[in-house]
Amino acid sequence: MDFHSILFRDGTDRRRAEQAVAPDCFVDLNLDQIVAAVTAGREEYDLKPFFYSPLQELDAIAFRHEVMRDLAEPALFDDIGAFAQAMRTVRAQLLQSDKLRHPLQKQRWFLDATVTWCRAILRLAADLSKANLASRGFQGLRAYVDDYVAGDSFAALHQSSEELVERLASIEYGVLIQETRVDVRRYAGEPDYSAEVLATFERFRQDAAHGYKFDFSEPPDVNHIEGQILDRVGLLHPLDFAKLSEHFAIGASFQEPTILRFDRDVQFYLAYIEHLARFQGHALPFCYPRVTEIRDEIYDDEGFDLALANTLLARNAAPVCNDFRLGGPERIIVVSGPNQGGKTTFARTFGQLHYLASLGCPVPGRRAQLYLFDHIFTHFERSEQMVNLRGKLQDDLIRIHDILAEATPRSIIIMNEIFTSTTLRDAVALSRRIGAAIIDLDLYCMWVSFIDELSALGETTVSMVSTVIPDNPTERTFKIIRRPADGLAYALSIAEKYRLTGETIRGRIAG
Repeated sequence: MDFHSILFRDGTDRRRAEQAVAPDCFVDLNLDQIVAAVTAGREEYDLKPFFYSPLQELDAIAFRHEVMRDLAEPALFDDIGAFAQAMRTVRAQLLQSDKLRHPLQKQRWFLDATVTWCRAILRLAADLSKANLASRGFQGLRAYVDDYVAGDSFAALHQSSEELVERLASIEYGVLIQETRVDVRRYAGEPDYSAEVLATFERFRQDAAHGYKFDFSEPPDVNHIEGQILDRVGLLHPLDFAKLSEHFAIGASFQEPTILRFDRDVQFYLAYIEHLARFQGHALPFCYPRVTEIRDEIYDDEGFDLALANTLLARNAAPVCNDFRLGGPERIIVVSGPNQGGKTTFARTFGQLHYLASLGCPVPGRRAQLYLFDHIFTHFERSEQMVNLRGKLQDDLIRIHDILAEATPRSIIIMNEIFTSTTLRDAVALSRRIGAAIIDLDLYCMWVSFIDELSALGETTVSMVSTVIPDNPTERTFKIIRRPADGLAYALSIAEKYRLTGETIRGRIAG
């Protein structure tokens, strides 16, 4: 069966992902926080590179959607989780085998690993056979596992492992201790004195007493006396222990590479699904977005910042959901409004939604149609860095120039409060030139700005405004709605900057 991966439709996407590093937009969009939260506790799988590599074909995204939907079935999710736990046990047993010094003990831990492997594979095959699988990924896996289990190599490994465990379990021996001498001999039917002692004292048993039994912590290695006893047991049963030695000689090659790859790859889905489950009960919607390469219409209803939602969850709170929609010739959303009104969070949400959609993941929102980009560029305000000896305005201009030089019509640009270090007149002039360049590129853009004039650059541009409580303009609703800019954003920011708002003036007068 030609099955490659549950995560990648072909080897090209895998090779790209294995070499990926975090994109430049990750920190600006708080995607680094999202990935850290999703992958927490799964460091052994090295999942982060999978989140650093957006897919570039619609069918590759559809492939992952199919797998996600299959795993939404609780029974299959639990079955795959049980398989993953068994694989962790195999790794732990092999690691313990490597650490031990005594040859026979090393060999027995190795035998246990092969037994765990075979039983886990057989259980996986049985679980997949009874599951109602609709995805190409899981259907391919089921066929591959069935072929693997039916193969001669697996059958031989399973049979030899189980037979060897049974033979070793049947070994009985006696130990005779006389002062400093220890004799190891074949079991000759001597009575089990521990059973006789228990039977003798059984007659004195009264009501159940509180138990004080506890286990002593002992190192896994046998001590020198136990090791010599084990050596002599091996001499008493040479054929059985010769079989154990032969079994150990196969090495870790018994692990089938495609199965190992599945064990790692499926964690991408399990981790993301478990992360989304954290938000159940908080009335936050998630959906499978329709991803398109056509710049006709993009939208998301009731979307939110997933990183912020995870932070608020710790306080038993939830983020405010917002909508956006661009249709026809519309390409640019200019967001204005008062400071601390949720504009930057809205811009991050726009970027997060598109990025998560490109990974083939469900996204925040009731329903969504999002664009398959080639690159997300972000320009968020940064503090001046003495190391480059550039002023803030110059740094803004250089960064914007580099973005526009690299962007294509398939790119997405997200800008947040640029040109705040210059005069309003210069900021308007510079922003108009940048807006004209973005319009010429005909790409999607989210632009947070205090410059209201940008929302009227043409038919490609729409205005959205962060709102406040009408009776109390200082109280933000964090709702971003589509409406013309009201001209108050810059005035309010200036008033706040110079402590000239009504509240601060009244406070100064009262003082």
